[in-house]
Amino acid sequence: RFQTPLPRFSGDAAPENIERTYWDTLLALRGALEKRPELARAALQRVLAARENLRGLDRRERAQAPRLEKLYESALDSQSPPEELALKHGSPASLRAALGGSLGHLNRLTQGGFLACAADLLDSTSLSAINAGFPQGFYHAGGNPGSRLASVGGICEDAMGGLMAGVSSFGRHIGVTSSYSGFIAALEHIAARLHGIGQQTRREATGEAFRTWIMINAHAGPMTGEDGPTHADPQALQLLQENFPKGILITLTPWEPQEVWPLLLAGLQARPAVLCPFVTRPAVAVPDRAALKIAPPGAAVKGMYAMRRTHKTKAGIVLQGSAVANVFVGDVLPQLDKQGVELNVFYVASAELFDLLPASEQEAIYPSELARCAMGITEFTLPVLYRWLQSEEGRLSSLHPFRNGKFLGSGSWQSLLAEAGLDGPSQLAAALKWRARF
Repeated sequence: RFQTPLPRFSGDAAPENIERTYWDTLLALRGALEKRPELARAALQRVLAARENLRGLDRRERAQAPRLEKLYESALDSQSPPEELALKHGSPASLRAALGGSLGHLNRLTQGGFLACAADLLDSTSLSAINAGFPQGFYHAGGNPGSRLASVGGICEDAMGGLMAGVSSFGRHIGVTSSYSGFIAALEHIAARLHGIGQQTRREATGEAFRTWIMINAHAGPMTGEDGPTHADPQALQLLQENFPKGILITLTPWEPQEVWPLLLAGLQARPAVLCPFVTRPAVAVPDRAALKIAPPGAAVKGMYAMRRTHKTKAGIVLQGSAVANVFVGDVLPQLDKQGVELNVFYVASAELFDLLPASEQEAIYPSELARCAMGITEFTLPVLYRWLQSEEGRLSSLHPFRNGKFLGSGSWQSLLAEAGLDGPSQLAAALKWRARF
């Protein structure tokens, strides 16, 4: 058609020769278009016409359009949650409700900067709270543009992930997806990786911060209970935690509702490409941390903190997960205190937030010598604890759902912990046995 020969590669396949062939091909294409200037003019006219069509629409930003910049410019304090999010000690509250309420507060602050979807799990995972103060029902560009809830493909996590990653990439919204952690971590893993790659490339080109998408891993772990081994999945965290380049993806694993606000805010302020909170289904009593002699909720923003610290022994226990931590705090700590048994006890709230700390601060929080003398207790898979346990004895002594070589069954979350050997008596026995080694 253009009567223009294209170069054909031959000879040594050295990189510079391959690159020369690419370059010569581009020159040939340009030469062909130079011989047919009417084509370039026609393309230009189409672009100019499209510009005029767009101008003719006279599109204007609505008065209450999202202002996502308020999230990063407002004087939000991770150590002091808004009054509407305050929790009363001893009252029942769930991690999922605390997260939904926190996202709802931020959505009102940003005038709808968060756009969310969760198929039929909007209420079940408490994500519907993100739309409080906005028009009810699902978003519709013509009929209901003010709603912050999107309906995407029914129960189809990969579709939700792809869409909300795309929404987030434009920078006007933070897309939010939510489903059972056992499904969403796996089915949105590809979208998370591609969003991370895209945001990394964009930052390298512009120097701007990542644009965040939130993937909520709801109904996480054995506290899902009666839905059985298909849904009460301990494997999801291992698919995400420390599985991405530093700063690309951040996981959050609060153990009680008061930790949700500080962790969520710290995670967002770190500006990852993907933020992955893990939250559980049932309500538990809000602990009085001061009475329990546990650091305040804001300590969680470091990613790891000491529940107990002693100089009398190097023996330590590392906890991760809401179910095991609630049992440890409610059943094990009182017994240890009663018996006068001292241990170093640490909780992992976010491995990636911990990684963002200077090495000196990491060492101050969790000294290497303690890592060599620590065992772990988790409701996730054992590998999520490997980095914290620097001895084979510590790993072999650790408690986790697959310790007995089987998937857990179905029932109340307390019965599942008992089946896994993660209940109070089992944790206490393991803690005393470990302490006796030192």
